[in-house]
Amino acid sequence: MPVKRESFVQTLRAQWLGQQMRQLREERGITLKQAAHFLERDFSSIARWERAEWPFRRGVVVSLLDLYGEHDGRERNRFIQLAEDAWRTDRWDDDYDELVDASFIDFPWLESRAEQICSWDAMLMPGLMQTRDYAEAVIRNAEGEKATDYSVGKWLQLRLDRQRVLDREPPLRITAVIDESVLRRPVGGAALMRDQLQHLGELLSRPNIDVRVMPSRVGLHPGLDGSFWLFRMPKPYPEVAYAEHLGGRFFMESPKSKRYAVAYDRLRGVALDPQESAKLITTIGENLP
Repeated sequence: MPVKRESFVQTLRAQWLGQQMRQLREERGITLKQAAHFLERDFSSIARWERAEWPFRRGVVVSLLDLYGEHDGRERNRFIQLAEDAWRTDRWDDDYDELVDASFIDFPWLESRAEQICSWDAMLMPGLMQTRDYAEAVIRNAEGEKATDYSVGKWLQLRLDRQRVLDREPPLRITAVIDESVLRRPVGGAALMRDQLQHLGELLSRPNIDVRVMPSRVGLHPGLDGSFWLFRMPKPYPEVAYAEHLGGRFFMESPKSKRYAVAYDRLRGVALDPQESAKLITTIGENLP
């Protein structure tokens, strides 16, 4: 009788580890066939591990790190820790603060892999839709007194680089629900906001972008706890929810992400439709002093 293959939820850790192991292998000029020969495995096994169709085991990672010539203790610990935790979800920042930098599992990586990005924006314009001037004003405010031209420039360039996903092929689907107060918040002054709203209106003409405004007349709705993002990944990867506050950043995988998916569908249901939203955006922009 055929053996039933055990199912595996492809967690962020497994996906990240697979990508990093593949990148390391390619940087060292080693083929799948060579790696498989070293492990005495079929090369398709290595490919499945790299695609996170099945998680790398600790012993396999250790052997491949030896083959790839990765002897830095910190780097080896990072890979091995990921292999040991490949089945786990959530708590990225708490678990990996001592092992990795802030770019570990972050927006750029998720945005580059997602099929659809959904956002509920209660305070600011969606990052992917901000103009350069709007983004700079937001970054300077976030940096506060420690802001320097260098630090602001670094974060601004990262923000602009992220926006390249808007031109990705095949097109990335983006849906955003924006609170009406965001459109009226005078970030950087009237001229800056006029340009920002005009830019937002131009983005609405793209078939892969859906923007809906939550009108101020709606009192209670599912987004009152704050902004959040939902990354819908290609099958069979699970969707990922993301939220942040002054206490830190949180990535949530299934089943916790389901609560955010349900809340997001409810938000879209009570927001203005795309045509009404576009009209309101235009009206607010035209009425700026």
